[in-house]
Amino acid sequence: MTPSPAEAPADLIITGCTVLVHDDQERIGFEEDAAIVVRDGVVESVTSADAVRGRDAVERIDAAGQVALPGLVNCHTHAPMVTLRGVAEDLPIEEWFNDVVWPIESNLTEKDVELGARLACAEMIRAGVTCFADHYFSMDAVAAVVEECGIRAHLGEAFFSSQGPQGREKSLEFALRHRGGRITTALAPHAPYTVDDADLAATAALARDHDLPVHLHAAENRDQAEAGLARHGVTPIEVLRRTGILDTDVLIAHGTGILDSDLPLLEAADGSTAVATAPRGYLKFAWPTTTPVRALHDIGIPVGLATDGAASNNSLDVWESMALTALVQKSTTGDPRWLTARQALHHATLQSARAVGLGDRLGTLAPGRRADIVLVDLSGPHTQPVHDLAATLVHSARSSDVRTTVVDGRILMRDRELLTIDVPAVVRELGERMPALLDRGHGRRIQDYDS
Repeated sequence: MTPSPAEAPADLIITGCTVLVHDDQERIGFEEDAAIVVRDGVVESVTSADAVRGRDAVERIDAAGQVALPGLVNCHTHAPMVTLRGVAEDLPIEEWFNDVVWPIESNLTEKDVELGARLACAEMIRAGVTCFADHYFSMDAVAAVVEECGIRAHLGEAFFSSQGPQGREKSLEFALRHRGGRITTALAPHAPYTVDDADLAATAALARDHDLPVHLHAAENRDQAEAGLARHGVTPIEVLRRTGILDTDVLIAHGTGILDSDLPLLEAADGSTAVATAPRGYLKFAWPTTTPVRALHDIGIPVGLATDGAASNNSLDVWESMALTALVQKSTTGDPRWLTARQALHHATLQSARAVGLGDRLGTLAPGRRADIVLVDLSGPHTQPVHDLAATLVHSARSSDVRTTVVDGRILMRDRELLTIDVPAVVRELGERMPALLDRGHGRRIQDYDS
């Protein structure tokens, strides 16, 4: 006689924790002394600790005193660029790209990308990030790292029009070859200032033909919007509309240059449009505006949290992005009631999952959702006492408070011990490769930055 699911051993049971949940209005709440039951990579139930007492499981985690959250999603990054962390500091974006980053990137080998991706995945797993949206080169190497280390990813092979049609074709081939399982894929034109209208239009047609989303930079800053208006009479968002990109499912990175006149275009888009915000980089580049999260919220555009690459942001810490997004939005709107801590947690979980096209699978701990779970320890002096749990998570907790990270029901880090990546070995090999990677004596660059 086959046991019923309720009687059969679970793959994983997490007990004694406080679980962040969403109600049917998508409001954040917390269930105390709870348990999460996982089977076949999926959340089977969120119940009381008493209800699973004595229930058999292949693995159990006693999470007493910890908070269980849906795994965080980094909605836009360039993971392999951790190899350039701290290389180009205190520069305006034109010099950052043209004088340092793009000359160094002309040296990149697939091995450099692989090692950078491995180090980045280790950093993100330790910080409670269970899924990341990546936009870079040599993405076959990144996909291989993702498969090996157990994290989830939304990947796109970046291209410029300067590569000719081969760049676009390579992006398509990558997307078709790797989608499936923990990897979803996108077409990844770099930006409207590096990919011409004809190439964007062709990309939109490919996206529709092959049921693929698009992930690109657009309206990154106000200078780009103003340059587009001055030179061509259109903003970057208007370029996306006229080339058909807004008729696809599109993830727009940054959007700090989105103007009021762009909002009706985004609202009327035929595709599913989302924006990823990475506030630390905007502050570092001294950009005068930030992603208009409130205006986008008012027209129903989900805004996911991101870090961008560590070459500009120095970090892949989505916890910091969550806190900074809340603080910067309060400052720019002049309203301390926006964003609240609960709203920030919603952006970090369900909205971020939606931004990368996974809102039906991730972003909330509920039956039928993939078991991407992080456990956070709030016993440290910097998180005590807890008067408002949401505020403690957003404004007091740190990425180092994440104790355990689970993806698809598989434990990737337990009690701060990484189980799938050998960090010292990666760091040693990267160190050996640094001199060749950092050489700029050749005078080459892969592109010119001119918005």
